Amino acid sequence: MNAIAKAIDTLNEALGRLIAPLIAVITLIVLYDIGLRFFAGRPSDWAFDITKMLFGAHFMLMAAYGLRHHAHVEVDVLKRLLSRRKQAVVELLGYLIFFVPFIWMMLTLGWSFFMRSFSRGETTYGVVSIPVYPIKGVIVVAAVLILLQAVAIVIRAIQQLREERAA
Repeated sequence: MNAIAKAIDTLNEALGRLIAPLIAVITLIVLYDIGLRFFAGRPSDWAFDITKMLFGAHFMLMAAYGLRHHAHVEVDVLKRLLSRRKQAVVELLGYLIFFVPFIWMMLTLGWSFFMRSFSRGETTYGVVSIPVYPIKGVIVVAAVLILLQAVAIVIRAIQQLREERAA
């Protein structure tokens, strides 16, 4: 089971390191649009839509990486006072009670959101029609990556419980 958790960590680490620098691309597009507004007196026809979509995709795809590195907000004030065994139990219960319903909703609603957009050939409104469904598909990909990272966390919590029981 530890090999599974390590493989998931490796996947999310690699994807996080690959996706993180895309924020620089987003920044360059914003700077291009600002420059165009300043020097030409009007913005580009595509930059605003592209930056919105890329930032949304960046944010979603970095969520699993953030979960892997415990970068999300956690209320662990009381959890720190507990024994390691009780911490593992709280973590398991938290994921079962809160995370599973959330990720199920994200997967099912995200998939229907994507499919509706894909089936309609949804595009942005404006002079340049940019397809929207690839970005909406990112919701499903991100949900799968987050779910995988949660599986790794649950595996570690179960291992912690086993180690505490053996001791």
